[in-house]
Amino acid sequence: MKMSRRGFLAVAGGTGAALTLTNCGSEAKPAQAGELLRSKAPLPEPFKVPLPIPPVKKPIRTDTNADYYRVVQRKASLEILPGLKTEVVGYDGLLPGPTFDVRSGRTTIVEQVNELDVSTVVHLHGGHTPASSDGWPLDLLMPADGEPSGHHMAGGDMKMGSRTYTYPNAQRAAMLWYHDHTMDYTAPQVYRGLFGLHIIRDDEQDRLPLPAGDREIPLVIADRAFAEDGSFLYPAAKDGPGVETRYMEGVVADVTLVNGAPWPMHEVDAVRYRLRFLNASNARRYELAFDKGPATFVQIGSDGGLLDAPVEHKTLVIAPAERFDVIVDFSQYQPGEEVTLVNKLDNNANVLRFKVARKAKDDSSIPAKLSSYAVLPEPAGVVRRKWLFHRGNANGHQGWTINGKAFDPAVMQAQVKLDQFEIWSFVTDVHHPVHVHLAPFQVLSRGGGKPGGYDAGWKDTVDIRPAEVVDVLVRFSAHKGKYLIHCHNLEHEDMAMMAAFETV
Repeated sequence: MKMSRRGFLAVAGGTGAALTLTNCGSEAKPAQAGELLRSKAPLPEPFKVPLPIPPVKKPIRTDTNADYYRVVQRKASLEILPGLKTEVVGYDGLLPGPTFDVRSGRTTIVEQVNELDVSTVVHLHGGHTPASSDGWPLDLLMPADGEPSGHHMAGGDMKMGSRTYTYPNAQRAAMLWYHDHTMDYTAPQVYRGLFGLHIIRDDEQDRLPLPAGDREIPLVIADRAFAEDGSFLYPAAKDGPGVETRYMEGVVADVTLVNGAPWPMHEVDAVRYRLRFLNASNARRYELAFDKGPATFVQIGSDGGLLDAPVEHKTLVIAPAERFDVIVDFSQYQPGEEVTLVNKLDNNANVLRFKVARKAKDDSSIPAKLSSYAVLPEPAGVVRRKWLFHRGNANGHQGWTINGKAFDPAVMQAQVKLDQFEIWSFVTDVHHPVHVHLAPFQVLSRGGGKPGGYDAGWKDTVDIRPAEVVDVLVRFSAHKGKYLIHCHNLEHEDMAMMAAFETV
């Protein structure tokens, strides 16, 4: 299969490395969906580098209602693997990009400047955002020094050099993230570094006695593969968008980065910590667990903010684009002990190690009641829609489809009235993490039964297992325009597993 359905801007990618077939996502339990891309560079010993924390972005100015920022999308040469340099494509040249730490109800205005040699689009994932700032995949931001070589597709709102995005932040406290959303090329551009965190805070959350300061740690997990010279490996198709045929299930790589560092180490006090997980991998799933007890994950929030009450998990299954907000109590370990976070879906592969350094005072606690959030009952007489996520097999399209159709930006698969609840059914063939733009949703049922153990709270991405039906309750509000529903396995997304809908 050669993906040549569009003549579009080509993005530089690596060549394929040695392959090992992993699970193609056909089991009913959580599993990997993709093929393993092995690095050619020598890989470091785990737990020798400290965990970096992405810097918080500072506004260039403020006024009564808004904070103003300027971000430069540029290349940078970073030492990710010891002794080698990796060229990243990053926001402000960072991997991950800078973190926006903002207040609910206070507008964030970001000027994005493109100093790259490719076009970009920025999407605030989980944002309740006007359509003009949501990151429609054809609303291209072209490089500041002119158009890149190759072709681009018309039909969007093109800007040259810079574009201003407006985020009202009129939503609950939550950890969102921003990333590239360029049509056909999201996967390689996120893989090369175009992603970062956007954390919203509010008064309800501030009143809780949760761990804070340096005891609140963002953990952005992403797998990557490296060429011999340290550059990123990515198996891009040679004559257009998408990936080499054997990677159409998804790219799963052999180096786990946490906040941009390979298998890092972090020193902690013997107290509670708030760990805020984001899976920024293109296709890899994680079942996170500690290699030795007694610590567990006490979930306090999901994609869309706090739960009503905490939920305890022994392991944490997290699909691409999902976020989990958890408390871990390291006081259950003695100073000097080390505990390793592993991925049980990959034979307990290493992710991150914590070293418990010392006893310390801990004024935090986990309230039995976290939020005014409440589970909504299923309304009667609502509009129901079905979204079928399936491998393409019609009209010569060999990528991925929704409702049997490859993505066409000119076609709206639904018109949705604002301020009315709808029930959407997601139906799959293999594993697909489904993301809905603009509005969060609540999972009503999974496989005809109750929601799953990781389905609690307001979500914007839900992982759907093979041949499974997940029903969600959703209500769009405030913003009219064109939005997207798509698979967040980025290789699937780039091979047309998106659908447009319009809010009216």
